[in-house]
Amino acid sequence: MENKISVAMETYNGQKYINEQISSILQNLSENDELVISDDGSNDNTLNIIKSFEDKRIKLIQGPKKGIKKNFENAIRNTTGDIIFLSDQDDVWMENKVKTVKKYFNKDKELTLVMHNAKIVNDKMERIEPYSTFKWRKSRTGVLHNIIKNCYVGCTMAFTKEIKEIILPIPDDINMHDQWIGILSDIYGKNMLVEDELIDYRRHGDNNTGLNHTGLNEMFINRIKFIFELNKRKKARRKEEKC
Repeated sequence: MENKISVAMETYNGQKYINEQISSILQNLSENDELVISDDGSNDNTLNIIKSFEDKRIKLIQGPKKGIKKNFENAIRNTTGDIIFLSDQDDVWMENKVKTVKKYFNKDKELTLVMHNAKIVNDKMERIEPYSTFKWRKSRTGVLHNIIKNCYVGCTMAFTKEIKEIILPIPDDINMHDQWIGILSDIYGKNMLVEDELIDYRRHGDNNTGLNHTGLNEMFINRIKFIFELNKRKKARRKEEKC
């Protein structure tokens, strides 16, 4: 049986680009797939644009109004697919994104997470430095590397439902949901990076995340919190396995 695809998207006041983003996702999905959108209380035209699609594959749910990380958690929790893709509200997917990523999962049944490369573009869809997410993040797999310098970019990741059960709930104290997902999949599964550039990763003045890094003190504190929560989750997993 063909794997069911779920796309977990978080939205908040995304009216400027949301139509283009959703259109590019839907063209990737079969009739049995789903796009789960958790909206965190948009007060612009975002909800009307989403509803205008009148597509049964779109499942619109109310977000927890606790920020991006928890909004993504809400979307992920409500997915029912075998492979879960993450999506921001302002990028554009290539027509072959899902098909290409599924090819890698089908080729290696041990894979639990695939992260692809992406073109970095501006609001006019012009390619800008550093040109690709792999070049920007100096991307590689591995727990230690990604604790020190995270390279996991959520909107370029897809993971299996088995990893979904491991990552939830996403701790309140960690800074980045994509780092959490990527590293836990590194620990309990198998990750793969692929050079295919499968989205236009749009950078503009309204982005929730930018291309610049946080200060050293904040980075250090975030890493300490992350390691603490990671150890808590590993202990909880060991306890579950003994029961």
